[in-house]
Amino acid sequence: MSTDSDAGAADAGDDGTAESDAALPGEYDPEAVESKWQRRWVEEDTYAYDREAALDADTAFSIDTPPPTVSGDLHMGHLYQFTLQDFVARYHRMADPAVYFPFGYDDNGIASERLTERELGIRHQDFTRREFQEKCRDVCADYEASFTDDVQSLAVSVDWDNTYKTIEPRVQRISQLSFIDLYEQGREYRQRAPTIWCPDCETAISQVEQEDKDKHTLFNDIHFDLLETGEGEADEDATFTISTTRPELLPACVSVFVHPDDEDNQHLVGGTARVPIFGQEVPIIEDERVDMETGSGIVMCCTFGDQNDIEWYQAHDLPLRIAIDESGTMTDLAGDYQGMTTEEAREAIIDDLDDAGALIESRDHQHTVQVHERCETEVEYLVTEQWYVEMLDKTDDYLEAGREMEWYPEKMFTRYQHWIEGLEWDWCISRQRDSGIPIPVWYCDECGETIMAEKADLPVDPLSDDPPVDSCPECGGSDFRPEEDVFDTWATSSLTPLVNAGWDWDDEAEEFTMERPELYQFDLRPQGHDIISFWLFHTVVKCYEHTGEVPFESVMINGMVLDENREAMSKSKGNVIPPEEVTANFPVDAARFWAAGTSIGDDFPYKEGDLEAGERLLQKLWNASRLIDQLTPAPEAVEAPADEDLAAVDRWILAELDDAIASLTEQFEAYEFSKARNELRSFFWNTFCDDYLEIAKQRLSDGGDPGTEYALVTAHRTFLKLFAPFLPHVTEELWQRLYTAEQSSASPPSSSTREDADGGMDDGSELDSVHTTDWPETRGYEADLDAGETAMEVIAALRRYKTDSGLALNADLDRVRVYGGVAGFEDAIAEAMHVDELETLDEAPEVTTEVTGVDLDYSLVGPEYGSEVGDIDAAIEAGEFEEVDGKLQVAGVELDAEMYEIEEARTYSGEGEMIETESAIVIVG
Repeated sequence: MSTDSDAGAADAGDDGTAESDAALPGEYDPEAVESKWQRRWVEEDTYAYDREAALDADTAFSIDTPPPTVSGDLHMGHLYQFTLQDFVARYHRMADPAVYFPFGYDDNGIASERLTERELGIRHQDFTRREFQEKCRDVCADYEASFTDDVQSLAVSVDWDNTYKTIEPRVQRISQLSFIDLYEQGREYRQRAPTIWCPDCETAISQVEQEDKDKHTLFNDIHFDLLETGEGEADEDATFTISTTRPELLPACVSVFVHPDDEDNQHLVGGTARVPIFGQEVPIIEDERVDMETGSGIVMCCTFGDQNDIEWYQAHDLPLRIAIDESGTMTDLAGDYQGMTTEEAREAIIDDLDDAGALIESRDHQHTVQVHERCETEVEYLVTEQWYVEMLDKTDDYLEAGREMEWYPEKMFTRYQHWIEGLEWDWCISRQRDSGIPIPVWYCDECGETIMAEKADLPVDPLSDDPPVDSCPECGGSDFRPEEDVFDTWATSSLTPLVNAGWDWDDEAEEFTMERPELYQFDLRPQGHDIISFWLFHTVVKCYEHTGEVPFESVMINGMVLDENREAMSKSKGNVIPPEEVTANFPVDAARFWAAGTSIGDDFPYKEGDLEAGERLLQKLWNASRLIDQLTPAPEAVEAPADEDLAAVDRWILAELDDAIASLTEQFEAYEFSKARNELRSFFWNTFCDDYLEIAKQRLSDGGDPGTEYALVTAHRTFLKLFAPFLPHVTEELWQRLYTAEQSSASPPSSSTREDADGGMDDGSELDSVHTTDWPETRGYEADLDAGETAMEVIAALRRYKTDSGLALNADLDRVRVYGGVAGFEDAIAEAMHVDELETLDEAPEVTTEVTGVDLDYSLVGPEYGSEVGDIDAAIEAGEFEEVDGKLQVAGVELDAEMYEIEEARTYSGEGEMIETESAIVIVG
């Protein structure tokens, strides 16, 4: 292979020039390379879970990946989150015996149901559950296929043989097993009680499915007739005022409340009031939960308007009046307003209150309401019969379970803690939908006894399957009513660790077992901070109750992608950037470089600058690889020399490489991808390419040097491995072209196929991927790193000197003197910069330092000294200032150190031209 070292042949910079017979083309072609390797990796199962290796080593690194909802296209949040997960998987696949990196689809629940209705233009109510579920599966299958293609196009190294869908029979069985197990433990119950209800979706939802939304409405001051006070009959025409944003709840009013400390209204307690328009008489009661600062300080309790209403209803044993039904329509209790929507009834009731003289005032009001996060419809509170998982009695246990996990970043534990501490409801897991996993229960028509399905029969659908008994074990009845509800989707998604570990019931052993016990507890749960309360908390609850353990060792929480103005991306704002638009303009590896650019947990803006930087890095890596390919010989000539035969500069780069390996390994282990990315890029670009590679090129210009050749190949192979998690496509392409017998049909043959500098050659029979090689380990090289760094500064300074002087970089310099710690690197400096005579100085040259001025920080000086600033400037201009004890005395004032910076000029009066670096003084001539 070529050893021509002329700078024009293959520079490590970005000019892309090269000899015509170079192994690598002058320009990297990501469009051809990326699609080729994405296809090959999938076809050849490059990322398949090696269970045999895991069992042999008695360990596997397992990742509990979030199953995305199948309801739309990929967005930038997906790109970012999937890529972060992939950094973890790719690193650990190289560092550990085996990695389990599955993929799931959450295709049951409201999102899938709405998607199907929208796509097919149908309503789920018009079909049987089984018919509608089949339609849902067909629609979701198309979306999943497209979604899979999109994920594969991002080079996410998923094991596609280990995928699951939350509606598939295997997962249905596990979900129903979970339900039965919790029921048998006494952790579930069915109860008719106030429920959080979405009128648009017409289903119960859980506390976690609510979110806050600011809403404009009217605050209405309304007269209530006072019939009795606590002291007796009220005066005729006596009234008091209630302020409310929801007058449509007046027909459901069952009482009025006053705070015990409200002295102005204390006389009302124990009395009776009449609700305007509707006429029911209600008691006036005291309770500490009344907000005295809102409205009149007197509030009505309606069954139900909010959480307070529910608490009052339960605490004071109030009657139940239901004025709004499951679809958000007014019931017959509302009289003339029956059949109206809540919004229509609100407007009509306000008008009628005004006509009746009961409306004092309606004024604009902004307030926060609770909406269903799926459809953003304001929730109602209805009395319905639902299934619940009991949680409130064990919140301390769940909090302690959270403490057993490592949190990355640590601050995210606070969000988990705050969610648990704010819990007010047990977990409602039943839903009144068609797209979902059936609750495996029947009820005796005679006595209401609950009949659970047999574990061996699961999965079952009570609407189409018979109960496991012919007669009720409680009363002997033979008629059974099937449960029509399905599970909340989170009741299944919360089981992903058990799904992936193959949790199941062994009928013979009469115990739960795991098909892949080596995976559990999972090493990592990666997810966004927005679903800590949804997915993470519920997974802890379910797995803790089923296994007695927390489901994972560590949690990695990522932030959200914002637009360039740091606003959340949303379709309504028109600021959404689809990933396909990004990857149409930039290489996928450049997008991955961008994704590694922020600390995990932090929200961050999308900026094209990082993608452009990533694109430049790809070409830099390509160009450096071309140069190394030209400079180094065929494989058989690359042997590890004895340590004493290595030149100081070669030993130095190998020692620096050891330091980088140790640091980067630590950062990958701690999920500090941003630090790892930046350190690796800087080390490769500045230390290796700008410094060492230029020296190596010079050292090899007059013939081979085994030590330099070995150091170059060793460093290059190591860089490809270190970059591999971030830049999988370009590193694979370079690895295959230069270090294996594998040749792509789309690629010209390399001038040579290399072995590892430590030996070992692939015969090309199957893909020997860089991504399945071992993560680099330190080799134990020792060198004076400080001296090497100083020598690199000297070389860079001499390079600038030649450029500024109009000299070619290979022009000879007669004499150079260096003051600084470069011992052992004199030859490297001389060779690299063509110095005939290099002398190191024991004493610093005589340099005169002269103060030339003062640079003031006017943002600090101006506010402090105002009109005196002119005098200060004049005194500095005249040289009338003095620095004493770290402060500047000028114009009769004393400036603190942060207000100024002394400007100095250093002059060398000896023979030659002086150049200063951070750690050395260089004299040329």
